[in-house]
Amino acid sequence: MEIFIVDAFTNQLFGGNQAGVVLLNEQQSFPDEDVMRKIAAEVKHSETAFVKRTGSDSFQIRYFTPVEEVELCGHATISAFSVLRDEKRISLGDFNVQTLAGKLRVTVEPDRVWLQMPQAKLIRFLNQTEIERLYRAYGLDIDKLPTMLNPCIVLAGLADILLPVCSKVALDTAVQNREEIITISKELQVTGVHMYYCENELQATAYCRNFAPLVGIDEEAATGTSNAGLTYYLAQQNFVMPGNVNRFVQGETMGRPSEILSKITENGLLLIGGSAVISITGTINL
Repeated sequence: MEIFIVDAFTNQLFGGNQAGVVLLNEQQSFPDEDVMRKIAAEVKHSETAFVKRTGSDSFQIRYFTPVEEVELCGHATISAFSVLRDEKRISLGDFNVQTLAGKLRVTVEPDRVWLQMPQAKLIRFLNQTEIERLYRAYGLDIDKLPTMLNPCIVLAGLADILLPVCSKVALDTAVQNREEIITISKELQVTGVHMYYCENELQATAYCRNFAPLVGIDEEAATGTSNAGLTYYLAQQNFVMPGNVNRFVQGETMGRPSEILSKITENGLLLIGGSAVISITGTINL
């Protein structure tokens, strides 16, 4: 099997969020789940996508962290289709992708890939006790909780806590209590915490950090599903408008700045997009 290491949500080598991409032949079956998990652990990046072509314009993708299989991963999908395009396995255009989160649509452009996300929904807002517990777990001052945006759980392929903070300094200096966030994630049945700072006058729609230690990701440099959920929530609050391209900046504190794009179409489809760069190519000797 061919394997690639890709820097996603960036057009610069060594930026963005790294993903593994494993290409299977059309005649190959997916390896056993334990083998795919071990390959993801060997790659050591937050997610590895295993990609199998099922038709002229259709694919099936499975996503593994070093710990477990997950239903969907935005940056690994952007990486997979960037590899397929750059390796001349596909042409530009639209493709159907079967995932554990359902059948999705991918649009491949010359310098960008757009992924149609599953229908997002607000699960619920957090109560005061939950908010205080989360703020304490990151060393944040609960008295400085933003008044216009509320901590909540949103599902956009994966369920995440969206946690607003009052400033870019608060975002950049937050320190995670890993074990407490694992416990909270289990209790609230979420993948992790997507922390963000959002103000109308910013150059970006929001600056973000993402933490998912429950699935083996202490912090991630770019998270497509979480920023899709954030796009959905911000649209409900009239911070973003249909038809506009939104820009989320993530990974700065990790030294891997990333740019995740999103847009909501006029008919309500939620898209996540970005660029990707192949850094390493090779083969897996099974």
